[in-house]
Amino acid sequence: MSGPGAKHGQHAVRFLLQHLAIGSLGGFLFGGLVLYFNMFGLGDLVIGSASPGLALFLLFFGLFVTFGSLGMGVAVMSLGQERDSDPIE
Repeated sequence: MSGPGAKHGQHAVRFLLQHLAIGSLGGFLFGGLVLYFNMFGLGDLVIGSASPGLALFLLFFGLFVTFGSLGMGVAVMSLGQERDSDPIE
């Protein structure tokens, strides 16, 4: 991909990946805190399961998808605020 639109496309992908990383980090932090404080007995349930590795993978993968998508969605929806907040002269 070359031309004037290529740089804009690369910027958009970088923008989305940055917000995906921020959201995913929040999800991993949330998951770690849930397990550390044993909220709702989830920590005991994961450790006591037949395959704790699979349970941890499923928990953190679900949080990665959920919080990463949330981070990207909030970022994209906030793009229009700059234009909307400009006063009309």
